[in-house]
Amino acid sequence: MESDTNYQDGPPFSPDQSPVEEDEAPHPAGPSRMQSQYERIGGRAGSSFFQTLIHLLKGNIGTGLLGLPLAVKNAGLLIGPLSLLVMGIVAIHCMNILVKCSHHLSTKLGKPYLTYGEAVEYGMENVPCLQRHSVWGRHVVNLFLIITQLGFCCVYFVFLSENIKQVIEAANGTTLNCNTNETAEMVPSYDSRLYMLFILPFIIALVFTRSLKWLTPFSLFANLVMCASLVLIYYYCLTHIPFPIDLPKVGRAVDYPLFFGTAIFAFEGIGVVLPLENKMQKPQNFPMVLYLGMGIVTLLYISLGTIGYICFGMHIGGSITLNLPDCWMYQSVKLLYSFGIYITYALQFYVPAEILIPPAVSRVGARWELPVDLSIRTGLVLFTCVLAILIPELDLVISLVGSISSSALALIIPPLLQIFTFHTEGLSGWVVLKNLVISVFGLVGFVAGTYISIVEIISRSHSKHVDSYLQFM
Repeated sequence: MESDTNYQDGPPFSPDQSPVEEDEAPHPAGPSRMQSQYERIGGRAGSSFFQTLIHLLKGNIGTGLLGLPLAVKNAGLLIGPLSLLVMGIVAIHCMNILVKCSHHLSTKLGKPYLTYGEAVEYGMENVPCLQRHSVWGRHVVNLFLIITQLGFCCVYFVFLSENIKQVIEAANGTTLNCNTNETAEMVPSYDSRLYMLFILPFIIALVFTRSLKWLTPFSLFANLVMCASLVLIYYYCLTHIPFPIDLPKVGRAVDYPLFFGTAIFAFEGIGVVLPLENKMQKPQNFPMVLYLGMGIVTLLYISLGTIGYICFGMHIGGSITLNLPDCWMYQSVKLLYSFGIYITYALQFYVPAEILIPPAVSRVGARWELPVDLSIRTGLVLFTCVLAILIPELDLVISLVGSISSSALALIIPPLLQIFTFHTEGLSGWVVLKNLVISVFGLVGFVAGTYISIVEIISRSHSKHVDSYLQFM
């Protein structure tokens, strides 16, 4: 099997970078003089405004979007959309902070570009009491990136199994009439965890493709069918809004941390911000890309979250696809979106694989490089599958991953990085206070969201065991 991977030189792109740009060559060693303007990898061969916008949208739209109607249910019909708007504004602001800090530090150090982890490491070096431990800043960011990406992969296992299971169970009753489900009869099949084991070999075969260039045509097709699926989901929701609308305007306080985890999971695209900005032809236009792209994303999140909740009400599932009717058109939506998520698994898996594999294979001889590489890939896929089997609850897995890792990368770290970077350069007290408020908000969401998600996971697991025992008796 041929591969573009060169183990001696490390991964083809930094752990903090997005795999969507892997074919572009890295920038040579840093310039000999201090830069008056921020340089990037891209140059004339870099991404255009439109290409960067598409990549930014792609990095923020996935399974998290489909879980937002349930998130709005947890927060309430009024509080949910307002909270999504506030969270979107804060997330965009934090992305902009990260870009500004990276610019400042790269110019100060004479480096062509910085990754997320490097920016945090060099930012901590500006603080005397943190200098000796600055390398841990990079390690912490990379750790959260690994947790985030492998968490996405766990979510994909649960998403694929639940949607495929529902399509198979409704196959005998699937109708051509999408206006009624009267002929649809659900035929119980296997547990969703058995479906995870069924798709496991196909996932392993997928990640054995070590160069993402081979997946490019499949990725393009996956993006197209996912877009078409979203159009059909919007169409169904807009044409099936019940009147009058009688839903709680404010959710229960105990459920709000679940909203937070799901929402921040959906907004977690901060890992692709610096790689995309670094590789733009005209980086001075990136703020416009950021505001336009994330504005579209925020509007999409608020609209689908609100409309989906209004359409399906208190019966909304962990993914809105699970609520679609059992007619062939919408069953095909589930299958097509599942195919898109299947291909996306390889993209999300690429980052942790390229962080963990090169150091391992560098310790063995040339004849063992390929076996070690494939063994680690298999082990990581098995790890994500086992976690998904242990927690086969789509909404809770999304909330847990969002609370643990996404809140740290998107809310907690960027404001602190700005304080570290500019604390000796006249940073105003109001800015410091604002940043501390954002970081504390992220930390509270981290703790509360993680705690509530774990409690709910334990509670649902216990309820299922009790139900199984009663059925057996």
